[in-house]
Amino acid sequence: MKTHAIKSRSRERSLRTLALGALPLAAVLAPIAARAQDAAAAAEPVVDKGDVAWMLTSTLLVLLMTVPGLALFYGGLVRSKNVLSVLMQVLAVFSLIVLLWVAYGYSLAFGGGSAGFPGAFIGTFDKLFLAGVNKDTLAATFTAGVSLPEYVFVAFQSTFAGITGALIVGAFAERIKFSAVLLFSALWFTFAYLPIAHMVWYGPDGYLFAKGAIDFAGGTVVHINAGVAGLVGAYFVGKRVGYGREAIKPHNVTFTMIGASLLWVGWFGFNAGSNLEANAGAALAFLNTLLATAAAALAWSLVEAVMKGKPSMLGGASGVVAGLVAITPACGTVGPMGAIAIGAIAGALCVWGVHGLKRLLRADDALDVFGVHGLGGIIGALLTGVFSSPSLGGFGLGAGNDSIAAQLGVQALSVGITVLWSGLVSVLAFGFVKLVVGLRVAEESEREGLDITSHGETAYEN
Repeated sequence: MKTHAIKSRSRERSLRTLALGALPLAAVLAPIAARAQDAAAAAEPVVDKGDVAWMLTSTLLVLLMTVPGLALFYGGLVRSKNVLSVLMQVLAVFSLIVLLWVAYGYSLAFGGGSAGFPGAFIGTFDKLFLAGVNKDTLAATFTAGVSLPEYVFVAFQSTFAGITGALIVGAFAERIKFSAVLLFSALWFTFAYLPIAHMVWYGPDGYLFAKGAIDFAGGTVVHINAGVAGLVGAYFVGKRVGYGREAIKPHNVTFTMIGASLLWVGWFGFNAGSNLEANAGAALAFLNTLLATAAAALAWSLVEAVMKGKPSMLGGASGVVAGLVAITPACGTVGPMGAIAIGAIAGALCVWGVHGLKRLLRADDALDVFGVHGLGGIIGALLTGVFSSPSLGGFGLGAGNDSIAAQLGVQALSVGITVLWSGLVSVLAFGFVKLVVGLRVAEESEREGLDITSHGETAYEN
């Protein structure tokens, strides 16, 4: 009986095999093909709607940093006869650079590129005027697991480029021609900002990225870059009429405080947004931005209280900016205690930057662009190499760097390249602008104020 049952099952299998052989080949292979397609679909990048929402929000926050944040911060620091000129310069420079970004900036910063020269230093024109970018393309974020619509990444990075150019105008406020500001901004953006951005942020092929340099959100690309350009501009444009002989005071510290507050709020998009996805990494950058800024504000105020006997509101607001600047390169790789240390150190040292260092440099850096952004950026970039170490509560050094000393060396290289390149481009650009349109308004125009002489309006009616 058992033998008969076995034979019966054998005949059934044979019949099923014959029947299968009679089926069309396509019917047999269809399930296999379907499984292969499912596997391929699973392997394709998936855009997370939460990440997209966070990045669009971060882009709005960076816009808030510039207009109105930076505009009000700078506007309050100048005299009442020049407030509209500074607001206009911030607005116009930001707008100009955003347009240049989509024309060719995005392509040169994030398009093409390869190891070696010139790909490690600058991109290509393969995405000129956003060629090939559409609703279906994804950005090359070089972050594992992150897939963003390319339009989102283009918009986010455009605001970084825009605010960097706008930061520079504070150094030579109250005496420069409006046409000179725009021409210089276009030249500097093209030849200084884009190469540094490509070297630092263009994935494994960027020169500094490949060396393991850490710049999470723009310590070198934004702040040191802009600070050096501002210092060069202060030298080229010259000192304001009456500088050093008469008091030149901020006309509205309330504006400056409001501007600093908006900068702090917007900076969460700047730093936490640079994580490119809404996860624990963004939360770390967010927390570090909060803590470092608070520490810097208090440190600046404490130093000022010791030196001058009273802490000022202007000092507190400046400390906020110094802390934001210093934590920018480190916010994604240091621990909270490291962030507090970075903020406190930067807040204390930048007091010297806007007083002692400024006197040593003998430049009329009107709104202390180098003293806060340049020096604060250098401090932050170097301390990133220290506090990113796991031994100090950090979350890892850059690729290829196995010690604090090695990372510090790479960070110093990044600082040096940025200072030298931005300085060189700025000298050439200001020299060219001086020859073409001139740099400085006439003395009588400066005395009357740029609001009326350059823009035909006044901020306040008598």
